[in-house]
Amino acid sequence: MIKSFIKRNKFAIIGIPLGAIAGFVYYQQVGCLDGCTITGKPINSSLYGALMAAVAFSMFDGRNKENKSSRID
Repeated sequence: MIKSFIKRNKFAIIGIPLGAIAGFVYYQQVGCLDGCTITGKPINSSLYGALMAAVAFSMFDGRNKENKSSRID
């Protein structure tokens, strides 16, 4: 069960730590001190980066492409 979940979501799982690192680096280099919801704290910036990377990396999954190519219009 866990192996099939990992196999189905491998791109999103790869993107999560990469996005968290990128979010933290963005906080360190660009982040602001006052009034910024996302970049004002390192945890917020890291979580936001992880979420955005998971969404972006999951678009590289080839399952949808197979279904669309076999469809007859």
